[in-house]
This record gives sequence, C-alpha cells and structure tokens, in this order.
Amino acid sequence: MIARRLGADGGEEARPSLLIVATVSSTIHAFLRDYAIHFRQLGWRVELAAHGVSVDPGLEPIVDQVHELALTRSILNVAGIVGTVRDLPRILESGFDVVHVHTPIAAFVTRFAIRRLPLETRPAVVYTSHGFFFYKGGHAVTNTVFLAAEKIAGRWTDRLVVINHDDYAAARRHRLVSPDHLLLLPGIGIDTGLFSRSSLLPEDMAQGRRATGVKTGTPYFAVVGELNRNKRPGDVVKALASMRHSDVHLVFLGAGDTRRLRALADEIGVGSRVRFTGLVQDVRPIVAGSAALVLASRREGLARSVMEALALEVPVVASTARGNPELVGRDCGFVVATGDTAAFARAMDQILDDPEEARAMGVRGRRRMVDRYELSILIAHHEALYRDLLAERAQQRRWRHHPSASSRWGDR
Repeated sequence: MIARRLGADGGEEARPSLLIVATVSSTIHAFLRDYAIHFRQLGWRVELAAHGVSVDPGLEPIVDQVHELALTRSILNVAGIVGTVRDLPRILESGFDVVHVHTPIAAFVTRFAIRRLPLETRPAVVYTSHGFFFYKGGHAVTNTVFLAAEKIAGRWTDRLVVINHDDYAAARRHRLVSPDHLLLLPGIGIDTGLFSRSSLLPEDMAQGRRATGVKTGTPYFAVVGELNRNKRPGDVVKALASMRHSDVHLVFLGAGDTRRLRALADEIGVGSRVRFTGLVQDVRPIVAGSAALVLASRREGLARSVMEALALEVPVVASTARGNPELVGRDCGFVVATGDTAAFARAMDQILDDPEEARAMGVRGRRRMVDRYELSILIAHHEALYRDLLAERAQQRRWRHHPSASSRWGDR
C-alpha cells in the first residue's frame, strides 16, 4: 500500500515505501546501507528489519524505522524463526510497496509471512540471493533441503535476483520462478571512488603496512574474510609453504578462531610468516599494499573481497567457487581449482615473478569494476526494478476492481 505525503501544493502525493529485510544487521550495514540512503533521499519511506538493527548506531539514523527480528544465521534457531513469523505481520501493517529480502533464512520466513496478505495490501516481494545454499559440490542433504525451500518460496516471489551466472542457470534449470521473474544483476555494487588507490594517502599505506606486522620491502598476500571452514584459509597457509618464494608473508584480515591456523602454520614451518590482524574496519590500505588478494573459498556468490581488490588495482588468486571466474576472468589474476594448494602456490609465485604483469592485471581489474560493478550502476538497476514493480502492482489493482475481473484474480 502506497503511503501518502503532502506535496508542495498542499495536496497528497504518493510516497512509495520499501522494507529491506535480512537475517542480521551486519548484512545490511555492509552491503545495503547505501541503497537505504539512496531511496530515502528519493523520497521513499525506508524501513529495515534484521537481528541487531536496533543496536546498530549506523543504521537507525538513515531510515524511517528499524525493526528488530529474533533471527540468527542458524536454521536450528526455531524460537527465532517462530518469533519472526509472529512479528512480521505487525511490521507489515503499516503497508509497503516493495519488500526486498536478502539471505536465505530471512528470505524464506518473510515470504512465508507475506504470502497470505490480500492483494490490496500485499507488497511486491524481491529476493536477492547472494549465492544459493545449494551448489555443485555441496552436501547432498543440505543441497536437497535448500533447493526444496527455494522452490517453495519461489511461488511467493515477484522477482528473484541472482548475482552470478551459475545461480542464474540453476534458477532456470530448477524453475524456481518463471523466466520473466528472474533477473541477473552483477552483485550489489562497489563504490569504486572509495575503493581506489587515489583515495589512499601515503600515510594510510604506511599505517596499513604497520598493521600487518610485515616489514617494509617484504611482499605479502592478503586474505580477507571470516575465518571459517567455507573460506578454506588452511589451503592458503599450505600454498604459502609450497611456494618457491620463501620471503613472502600471508596476512589474514577477518574475525574467527585462529588457533588451528596458527598450529597448522607452525607445523608446516611458516608460522613466522603468517599474520592475523583480526577484524579490520578499513581493509583498503592493507589490500592495496599486497602483492595480490587470495580467496580459496568453496562457496561464494559474488565475492565482495575480490571486487574490492580489483577496484584497488590488486590482482586476485581465487578458487573456482561461483562468481570468481566472472570477476577475475583470464586477465585480472588466476583462477585455480578449489582445494588445489599446489596450483595456488604456482599462481602466487607467478604474481611475484612478473610484477609488471601483476600491475597490468590490477589495472584491467579496476576497469572491469568501474564498467560493470560500480555501485551507481547497480542502484540504477534497482530503481528500474522497483519502478517496474510499482507499475505492475498499480495495473493489478486496476484490473482487480474491473467489473469483469474474477473474484479470485491475483490469488497465489
């Protein structure tokens, strides 16, 4: 339902409304904050719903309202899921034109809650998958469960947005939504003005080098992301030990338990060359000062760390996880088979063997980010998407009230 506001002449004019939903606030803060700001500046009423939004000081001031959800990232959190199903109808009472959901748990629960709303008050529902949780090489049981959930929820979805070609092919193959409801967009965008070498001062670079603990003149590779099993950080440590270059270091930027990685590094003789910075608020100086970014993940959607590195003109050595081949291609770094630590080592050696070509890879990577993945381009795509959905909703409601329309028109 479109909210109303007073126009310049004192009359009412339409003020479209948007609810952005994710499982946890960090997803909104890291990836969707700029969208919330943009659409509110356009005059939309923008609200956010996720676990943790009420205590995130960077979110509440930029939107009209935030709604705390009881969700967590665990599908075993039954109480949180049930509580969210109970709370969502109250949140939806104020009426929204578009509800845009992200992350699998929040997406399923929200679409489940919306599905029974009458057409007059039912918002258009967009789900952006940041990487399906069913994927080639995934566990058979979890693949089956997540695929079944996506098939069910697809019936309650007006637009399914995927961010890599593998997921686009999977969505078509499994008929998650009708072809005209499926949209491929190149990620959620990156601010190439912020992620640029020109945005960094010499003192920023010096401070970044100090934060790594690696002395000036010694090359290092950067690994950005949470230290979890999916990211396979141990593969990068093993690759370091297999490299011909014995003076290079490895710097991990991300939260997580480091005990096993430290033990592994010590066991294979590279403990003195592996550094852990913990969670870093601004990774730009450290990534920009690296020889390359290394990403060994088994599962990705469209890796933000890869996009950031390429925007900073840093080449990438990445696994064959979804999205990585699209971003890195054949000319912005190396893509090697997930789990092949020897191949990772060879690629990392090649980066150091030919620094001139490595710099050229970085330049080509930045050009790719600016031309296709720039945030402003993605925001324009979302403007067009929401505009189409508003037009569709308006047409549906006109037909709903047409005398010849069936009383059951629009039921799903």
